[in-house]
Amino acid sequence: MTWVDESRLDDVEALERLDGRGALRSLASAGAQVRRSLVAAEEAGVDRVGGGERPRSVLVAALGGSAVVGDVLDLLAEPGSPVPLLCRHDTPLPGWVGPLDLVVAVSQSGRAAGPLALATEAARRGASLLTVGAADSPLADVTARARGVHVDTVLPTPSSRTALWSLLTPVLLAADRLGLADCPPAVLEGVADVLDAVAEECRPSSESFVNPAKVLAVGLDGTMPTVLADGPLAGVAAVRAVQMLSRTARVPATLGVLPYAASQVVATLDGPFGSGLRDAPDAPRGERDIFADPYLDGPSVPRLGVVALRDPDVGPEGVALADAVLESAREAGAVVLEQEARGGHAVERLASLVALTDFAATYLALGLGLDPTPSRHVTDLRDRTSS
Repeated sequence: MTWVDESRLDDVEALERLDGRGALRSLASAGAQVRRSLVAAEEAGVDRVGGGERPRSVLVAALGGSAVVGDVLDLLAEPGSPVPLLCRHDTPLPGWVGPLDLVVAVSQSGRAAGPLALATEAARRGASLLTVGAADSPLADVTARARGVHVDTVLPTPSSRTALWSLLTPVLLAADRLGLADCPPAVLEGVADVLDAVAEECRPSSESFVNPAKVLAVGLDGTMPTVLADGPLAGVAAVRAVQMLSRTARVPATLGVLPYAASQVVATLDGPFGSGLRDAPDAPRGERDIFADPYLDGPSVPRLGVVALRDPDVGPEGVALADAVLESAREAGAVVLEQEARGGHAVERLASLVALTDFAATYLALGLGLDPTPSRHVTDLRDRTSS
């Protein structure tokens, strides 16, 4: 069972027509987003965050396509963070937040209700504020009134999903200046280089048999994908990948982070998407019934797809466990696709995985004939829930 039109993926003009809001172009600007955001953060006075003093605690307010900002900061700060760090999507602001704490609110539009409400309440309590979002937005106004630091997003993008590095870079730079994470400008410049390299490999004119993102998109065609991470760093990339597959490609996806999710993932191999139950109750385990009539017997069930995100910094035990899970998946007839992060600093490794899966989800949407940015059902939901 296939739905992806591979010929469309190799037709640059067709991709441009379907990608009406330029999602691919925005993803390709990720390296530029990092470089421009570094300049914007310095100009905004990122050294003034928290008065230059290490806060008692940090709360990150972000949701939707911006929520991964909190996940990345948590990954880099733990386990040696000198202060507690909490991620929050909506009110209420915890009662302990006060003048000694730092609230980081992120919203591309500067209007997202949750981060805006949290920043407003934090300002009322006298907490330090660092916000990232659109210039002249309600979020920027709240920060100005509270004498915090607001960093404007630097490049126009069609959604917060394609603005990730504009939103993330100022937060990482501030965390470095406050001693919460090791992420100086030199590291972020290296991240920009990694993002540029992935964008070059995944450019629309690169044919589907050599373009790693197109290869991944075609491999996922007709599957029920599970994104498997072999450790905490790949786990953050997996959260982002699942979000992109669901929101951009409109494909339901699940995730598992090893070692804790090993049993959870392999248990699904016994079910209808990973074993002989896929096609017929009496079919041999792991094989398809070649005599099944799709009109009389119904359509075949999608196969389980396992996208393994691998971090080269994971120790031998992590490697052995991930290899064992993937071996079980292959034996059960699942589609297994592996992607290993590039070497380097943790943020560089993370960036290589995130950039590749971002492109893959976007190409999957385009191969399915979908514009990757707007969603009719998301628009309908907003209309039905707006007051």
